[in-house]
Amino acid sequence: MEKFNQLLEKYAELVVKVGVNIQPGQLLIVQAPIETVDLTRLIVGKAYEAGAKLVQVEWIDEMISRIRYEKAPEDSFSFYPKWEADKMEQFAEAGGALLHIKVPDPELLRGVDSFKVSTAVKTAAIAREKFSQYTRNNIISWSLIKAPTRAWADKVFADLPEEQRIEAMWEAVFAMNRVGDGDPVQAWQEHIKQLKERQEYMNKKRYRSLHYRAPGTDLRVKLPEGYQWLGGGDVNGAGTYFVANMPTEEIYTMPHRLGVNGTVVSTLPLNLNGQLIEGIELQFENGKVTQFDAKSGREHLAKLLETDEGATHLGEVALVPHDSPISRMNRVFYNTGVDENASCHFALGSAYPVNIEGGTKLSKEQLLERGANVSLTHVDFMVGSTQLDIDGELPDGTIEPVFRQGNWAN
Repeated sequence: MEKFNQLLEKYAELVVKVGVNIQPGQLLIVQAPIETVDLTRLIVGKAYEAGAKLVQVEWIDEMISRIRYEKAPEDSFSFYPKWEADKMEQFAEAGGALLHIKVPDPELLRGVDSFKVSTAVKTAAIAREKFSQYTRNNIISWSLIKAPTRAWADKVFADLPEEQRIEAMWEAVFAMNRVGDGDPVQAWQEHIKQLKERQEYMNKKRYRSLHYRAPGTDLRVKLPEGYQWLGGGDVNGAGTYFVANMPTEEIYTMPHRLGVNGTVVSTLPLNLNGQLIEGIELQFENGKVTQFDAKSGREHLAKLLETDEGATHLGEVALVPHDSPISRMNRVFYNTGVDENASCHFALGSAYPVNIEGGTKLSKEQLLERGANVSLTHVDFMVGSTQLDIDGELPDGTIEPVFRQGNWAN
């Protein structure tokens, strides 16, 4: 137990110092499942030690969300309180940081009407659109982290006896976040350095397009003028470095919203707002999804694509070698924040403006003109495997390998 407590404290320190990188006098909101109270209390303590002015915890109980979908009146799902949106906007304007322990139950909304879920998600996205600009443009520090809950552990480690699952999940969370006997902060600094080296390598290449090939996948992805690969973390509006996703193994950029053609199939399940979608198949013509299917959860995919026009276009292309720490665990985590770091992936919906030169200063109309996608949603889906090959087209038209059998070719 002593060993576990030491690792838990290291993890709390890591997410405060590296994840949101709290600065003296800063505000912090922590959104946390009620089952993660021990970790959350440690995070609060570490944040105050780092100089936080005020730490506010917002507890999450997913069963209350389920009860709403089962018992609330129909007009509940098209309502989002303005005071909540105003609070988050004022918090962002004050330069606050957001830390979210994001571990949704993969089975939470099984059997719930997908229309109710999609309506509630879209309503919230519209109400929080201004706040989302603070995160998508990296104006404030924000970080999504993981911690075990009973529902998540039961799904991922269903092959283990029930009493062993939470412990196994903690071991996985510590491992994927480089929390062990050494100094995890130092380990992350080295990890970020390696991601930055790969990012710089890809930016120097200036590929005009990428060609994905795998069973069921034959997709050509044009990259817009001025695109930028990013990875590891980024700098907020105050010049403070932070890491938005922990764990992270990716480098990512944006595709040209009108330059995606061909077919792609997913390789891992997608947990979409507590509803599972498996075996996604998408066909693109001039950037837009023209046909779609899924082996299960097709109705949830359909509602996602109906969110707005941008939901039918890609906003992100991310590269992750199959031979990565999470992939080597050889386990599906049913959590996009984890699974996307075991697999190359795309995202339907909004692009991150930081992925194009000067993007954070552009209007929606200007972003669209530059080839960046704009949407209320941003949903990653995984396409990586040991059978994935990717070619890159250089500015002079030369084709060269980028990925072979799921890993970097060079």
